[in-house]
Amino acid sequence: MRSEHPSRACPGPMVVKVGGAALEAPETRLDLWRALARAHGASPGGVALVHGGGSSIDAHLARLGMETRRRDGIRLTPPEQMLEIAGVLAGRLNKVLVGALLAAGAPATGLAIGDGFLLRCRRTEKYGADAGQVGEVSGGEGGPARALLRAGYLPVISSIGIDDAGALLNVNADEAAAGVAQALGASMLVLLTDVPGVLGAGGQVASALDGPAIERMIASGEVSGGMIPKVRGALEAAHLSGTPAIIAPWGDPSCLEALAQGEPRGTRIEARRGGTPGKDHR
Repeated sequence: MRSEHPSRACPGPMVVKVGGAALEAPETRLDLWRALARAHGASPGGVALVHGGGSSIDAHLARLGMETRRRDGIRLTPPEQMLEIAGVLAGRLNKVLVGALLAAGAPATGLAIGDGFLLRCRRTEKYGADAGQVGEVSGGEGGPARALLRAGYLPVISSIGIDDAGALLNVNADEAAAGVAQALGASMLVLLTDVPGVLGAGGQVASALDGPAIERMIASGEVSGGMIPKVRGALEAAHLSGTPAIIAPWGDPSCLEALAQGEPRGTRIEARRGGTPGKDHR
């Protein structure tokens, strides 16, 4: 465990996004939090962790008798649910993760994407007028997270945004992670999932893919089912963040330290410059 926090020039942190099953009973994932602590020490720019928490929100809203509705994979957020969602993500779950990382030896500090203009957010119109308090990232300089990284801390960032009028917004965690990666000039964006990477026809993990390659694998059936939105989401994240997005398994925490030391792991997704996700602009 570090006893002091030396200043860093922060050349470009590794931004890690975690969600889904990895956040169910986080107190049982000590190997993951220890791996994040080691990766934070191994990466020249440190690690910034961005988290979702959809299952925790679902369970909380169900206890309150509130309905959960989604559109295109995005949680619709009526104004009367916003404080409850913020209480789960920016409150209880964020602090549980900070506690787990502190216990693992990482100098973790919690915040939200809306804190200190880390990211600028606005209410989205992509999903219709009835999407409620669903937000989208519109910019940001990463100030609070950048300061914490320079001081040696590991920021643990929830996806709760704040608009220019001070209203709370529920931002998709993948989009939040991409925005944080862009704002911090990240060296890479690691999307932790329940798979080792994108598997080809022979069952081997593809080391690197771009948009055209992804669409070819979807057309051939090599990528199918729930993996399709994962790879397209990773491509979109790479496009938005301007840095490679790596699909890696949370079930094999050793990959985090390897990535922090520059070793290839998982599947590296790259967006072509000047293009849009899934399109070939040659």
